[in-house]
Amino acid sequence: MKIPTTPRLLAVFLTGILYPLCFPNLDFGWLAWIMLIPLHLAIDGLSPKQSFWWGWFAGTLGFAGTVSWVITAMHSYGQVPLVISIFLMILLASYLGLYVGIYTLGISWFKPSAHIIWLAAPSLWVALELLRTYLFSGFPWALLGYSQYQWLLVIQIADITSVYGISFIIVLTNVMVFQCICWIKNKLDQDLTPFPWPTVAATIGALGLTLAYGTWQLDRHTDSHSSAGSLRVGVVQGNIDQARKWDETYRQETVNRYNKLSRQAANDTDLLIWPESATPFFFEREPNYQQQVAAVVQETNTPLLFGSPTLRRHQDGSPYLMNSAYLLMPKGQIAGRYDKRHLVPFGEYIPLQSILFFLDKLVVGIGDFRSGVGPMTVTLPQQNDRRPLNFGVAICFEVIFPDLVRHMAKEGADFLVTITNDAWFGDSVAPYQHFGMVVFRAVENRLAFARSANTGISGFIAPTGHILATTPVFTQEALTGTIPLRTTTTFYSQNGDVFAWSCVILLTVCALTQRRRTRQTDSLIPHS
Repeated sequence: MKIPTTPRLLAVFLTGILYPLCFPNLDFGWLAWIMLIPLHLAIDGLSPKQSFWWGWFAGTLGFAGTVSWVITAMHSYGQVPLVISIFLMILLASYLGLYVGIYTLGISWFKPSAHIIWLAAPSLWVALELLRTYLFSGFPWALLGYSQYQWLLVIQIADITSVYGISFIIVLTNVMVFQCICWIKNKLDQDLTPFPWPTVAATIGALGLTLAYGTWQLDRHTDSHSSAGSLRVGVVQGNIDQARKWDETYRQETVNRYNKLSRQAANDTDLLIWPESATPFFFEREPNYQQQVAAVVQETNTPLLFGSPTLRRHQDGSPYLMNSAYLLMPKGQIAGRYDKRHLVPFGEYIPLQSILFFLDKLVVGIGDFRSGVGPMTVTLPQQNDRRPLNFGVAICFEVIFPDLVRHMAKEGADFLVTITNDAWFGDSVAPYQHFGMVVFRAVENRLAFARSANTGISGFIAPTGHILATTPVFTQEALTGTIPLRTTTTFYSQNGDVFAWSCVILLTVCALTQRRRTRQTDSLIPHS
């Protein structure tokens, strides 16, 4: 189905516009199931090279709308000039758009009407999402499957496939509708192209199995968690202005605010949680402020998990920092500490610093950080008649990486926590996008999540992905809730990205099959 240049441009533009609408807080998740159809129509009949450029344009446009919050983070809080901030955002969107360009290149090479396209297209998309998760430190923001975070029936299969399985089904559905549209058009033109039965059958089968599995899991976990152990948690949202967060003259007011909110949240709770870097000082090295924090823990008789930078030194005496989460007990002892593993490039450190020595961090903070080592879980000691509990703490950016969080589950976490400072995002869609990804981490590992964010969104998420409670953004909040403890383990927690890597293998098989068929076809063409 060949279309003129102007309608093709409009079709590509439509896909680019629809992409950001699929994600929080716009939440038109249903658009994801048809969003790629205009792009497929636009590249039909084009060469792989032509298809790449159209796909790159659509992807760049779509991601520009999705990660526009980068401008706020760099300009408002990183003190980067507005023009440069816009340029860097476009550069990031262009990089992310390359993945869509490679997808359309691959689709054009396979041919949209090929008998294996129903398997090749979604496998290619998942393979590219997997690549984006790890390449250049990884940036798996706004993967297509995240658009379905509110559709609990659909996303339960993530405990096997992770978010990649949802992306697979969405792309498969887009391909099916596209092929059906082409078949109808060809039939009207009296073309005898056969109906795309393989794609239709595969889509109906995949959707049917997904919904059946989702129904079973929701029923099963609703029943199992009704009698499972639980934990009463209080999350504190200080809403500290990022522009004043590291101002020494504002420290006391920050501590006072967190202590006041903690007293409100500590209503028969087993654990209090403050956000990432809640203490705008080195907790271990500020005795006065340390005593004030310890006092509220002793007063409420509730363990406190809070974020604070940690200062350490190399063997040669040179200092380095870590982004840490401390567990402070009522008697004043530190029961555990987790140091952030996956740091934010250009935010917490400069990658390839020997080459990019002329760059400084894009966000203003207190220095460069180093990755933590050691166990990925913290133990909440036994209290009263409750056994000791292990839990994982994903700090900010870490929670968008499925494999990192699942290692916490594999270590035996009974529940999960994420602490973050989303003040960098300002008044944008990013805090909502960030929160939506936590839903998938809960489902993938069948573990409840407690989330404490400086400016929001804070809240609780059940192992089924059901959002139990949330706070508004940019408010001071003390939220208390009950979360269930682990009752099972999942295939994904134990085995990781098996599904995504299977898609890479299937894509390779499809490519080899297509190449062999192309060679056979070429050999039948007489040469002059």
